[in-house]
Amino acid sequence: MVFFRLVIFLLLAGAAVSFVFYMGTGQVRYRRWGLTILKWTLIAAFGFFAVLILERVA
Repeated sequence: MVFFRLVIFLLLAGAAVSFVFYMGTGQVRYRRWGLTILKWTLIAAFGFFAVLILERVA
């Protein structure tokens, strides 16, 4: 459980760093990387919480 929280936190931090690089440099590739990291982090988080909810129900 702690491992998954740490991974999700690190991925969100990576997305934030990408957005900071985008603001600093103006290069679109950093924004694209940030959005991609954010998208997959949210998908992973929703999947993780779905498993937790299914464990409670069953």
